[in-house]
Amino acid sequence: MADTLPGKPFPLGATVHHDGVNFSVFAKNCEAVDLLLFDRHDESRPSRIIPLHPKLNKTFYYWHCFVPGAHHGQLYGYRVHGDYAPDRWLRFDGSKVLVDPYARAVMYTDNYSREAAKQRGEDSCARAMKSVVIDSRGYDWEGDAPLQRHHGATVIYEMHVGGFTRHPGSGVEPSRRGSYLGLIDKISYLQSLGITAVELLPVQQFDEQDALPGLVNYWGYSPVAFFAPHRGYAARRDDPLSPVNEFREMVKALHRAGIEVILDVVFNHTAESDEAGPTLSWRGFEDQAYYILQEGGRYANYTGCGNTINGYHSIGRRMIMDCLHHWVQAMHVDGFRFDLASVLTRDEAGQPISSPPLLWEIESDPILAGTKIIAEAWDAAGLYQVGSFIGDRWSEWNGQYRDDARRFVKGDEGVAPRLAARLTGSPDLFAAPDRDPGRSINFITCHDGFTLNDLVSYSAKRNEANRQNNSDGSDYNWSWNCGAEGPSDDPAINALRTRQMKNLLAILLVSHGTPMLLMGDEIRRTQRGNNNAFCQNNETSWLDWGDLSRHADMLRFTREIIRFNRAHSLFHAGQFWGSGPAEGSDRPRVSWHGVRLNQPDWNHPSHSLAFELCDPATGDHLHIMLNAYWEPLDFDLPPLPPGQRWMRVADTALPSPDDIAEPGREAAVMRARYRVMERSVVVLMAK
Repeated sequence: MADTLPGKPFPLGATVHHDGVNFSVFAKNCEAVDLLLFDRHDESRPSRIIPLHPKLNKTFYYWHCFVPGAHHGQLYGYRVHGDYAPDRWLRFDGSKVLVDPYARAVMYTDNYSREAAKQRGEDSCARAMKSVVIDSRGYDWEGDAPLQRHHGATVIYEMHVGGFTRHPGSGVEPSRRGSYLGLIDKISYLQSLGITAVELLPVQQFDEQDALPGLVNYWGYSPVAFFAPHRGYAARRDDPLSPVNEFREMVKALHRAGIEVILDVVFNHTAESDEAGPTLSWRGFEDQAYYILQEGGRYANYTGCGNTINGYHSIGRRMIMDCLHHWVQAMHVDGFRFDLASVLTRDEAGQPISSPPLLWEIESDPILAGTKIIAEAWDAAGLYQVGSFIGDRWSEWNGQYRDDARRFVKGDEGVAPRLAARLTGSPDLFAAPDRDPGRSINFITCHDGFTLNDLVSYSAKRNEANRQNNSDGSDYNWSWNCGAEGPSDDPAINALRTRQMKNLLAILLVSHGTPMLLMGDEIRRTQRGNNNAFCQNNETSWLDWGDLSRHADMLRFTREIIRFNRAHSLFHAGQFWGSGPAEGSDRPRVSWHGVRLNQPDWNHPSHSLAFELCDPATGDHLHIMLNAYWEPLDFDLPPLPPGQRWMRVADTALPSPDDIAEPGREAAVMRARYRVMERSVVVLMAK
């Protein structure tokens, strides 16, 4: 390899040219930087060490070098030398091999050790992750592009790339199980379900060892390299280039099937944790640029994970924006769900600010203009911004939707008026009259908490397998076991559980907003009461494909209620539903009833609600009755014009297949009243 050249400070990261690679990294307060090149990922020593000269290889705070002959697939890392003085916010340790914050891929062997990166002064080279040079230009996308589907036409399926096909019963070839390629093998299942977007739990390279000894970090909320697809989901893990190539193959295949790809991105903390954590990347380059620090060099912890990314600092802000651009432009993803997004509203002192620059940049950025941007609008330090998150584009996970729907179906009092707001797009939370209701991401369950099956099977969490004395995970689940804790042989209890799950799914899919389902809820996936299975990379978390046949009735119900949702544009309307009849309006209208017409029961003890939907633009006319009471209730039905009658789309009290009708096979309702059985939901459509 020829002698090096000074190189350029831009672009950051490793950039491939026809005759070599330019390397550039930010490090303000260090004394020296070494670029390390490796010939193999299992090398314990670098094949070449290139000391970067502060006069020749440094522009302002950027260290750079051009290496002739270096190429796509080259492995590299950095050592950064300087003072170790946490009280002055300096944590340089030249013994540590650092991952490039802009690395497009990361390579490591089974010898990787998180512990080796914790001991100050101990050489981590033999057991460290290495960065990989990636040339993003050479891939053949075959005309692919992000789909840019409107929120209103979206049904989201939150899923885990590994857990989706890792179970032996998946039918996927063993070498492809738990991988990007394995997911491709199951796209037909996703299509049959009717979802339009997958929201992938973190696929940015994370540290699987960030867990108690003997456990693994399964969910992936422990990032090491924001630009790099997780190597653990590659079928060919010994190939430095495979994570990038296989991820792109997956995206391209999903797009061909009409399915968008949304990434759950973790820009609120990293795998380096607190003061006792490992030095893997950012803290070894410039601690105070990437993290919110407190007096004495301690890490602010607004995330519950030991540290907090400084999204207010220009360097951290630029890194996040560059990363989002990379995933959209080079990897063709369709959107992002920002984990603990409220962290990004905090300034360098950790104080929430009303106009956070990073969030406005994301909102207004032209490269991201066609993407979905979804906020988990809270953090772990008590900041809760659902309904008040900034911007005109941001969607929000509606945690209040989850809680109110659960409480109503469970049978709690005082919830009926709140549920009415959730059904209609939560106008009480999202008060702007011109706001698109599709920006409310409605969900009953997600990765964090009980699965749908466990929500109706456990009244208390069962997290002993996490080895934290059952102290982890939320204690506020609004769950009910229907009469027995855990698995039951009682047919009546199991029938009630099935009905309750169908009730929750029906409510979700007849609400105004964008629905999100959790992987496996459609076939009663259970985590055996574990409501925080972040460290369970085993059958606790994996999708058991045998449940497709064991719970075929649930699968059929889910498919049909999703199909019903997608067939009726009023659920996707870009304006909030109006109230009551309005002549000459093309806006969908909602009218509230109880067991008697026009007499909704908003009283505290109420367990019932009925609402009528009319869409003048399409002629859709629906009547939906919810009975969370433990006895049957007879509901009056609204009168219809001559020649029309009410047809039963769904009744969750009926056995399959009568619980929900396929299009064109709805049963006629011949009476002016309908008996809604205890704890059930009925959906009628006028024809």
